[in-house]
Amino acid sequence: MIRKKDLPICPVATTVQLIGSKWKLLILRNLFVRPWRFNELQKDLMGISQKVLTESLRSMEDDGLITRTIYPEVPPKVVYALSELGQSMRPIIFAMEQWGNYYKETQSH
Repeated sequence: MIRKKDLPICPVATTVQLIGSKWKLLILRNLFVRPWRFNELQKDLMGISQKVLTESLRSMEDDGLITRTIYPEVPPKVVYALSELGQSMRPIIFAMEQWGNYYKETQSH
């Protein structure tokens, strides 16, 4: 988890530091729909490597954006879901979706 004293002064920079990578944004997008297992995320996020997915999920869990639940089964079942803090990012992702649609509509040639 990033310590408060290590966060940027600018709140926009703080947000970018937490979710600024392409993969973290796409992971969030998926988790807004439902909880996912690791392999499901990897299959859905075309092009992400196992290493990058693992690092992104760990980072997001450390930052309090997602939860990781391990079910005591054989083999173990691990499910990733948004935390309450992660859910609070819904308006940000929704605004990005709206703007992306607006851009595609107005810039189509």
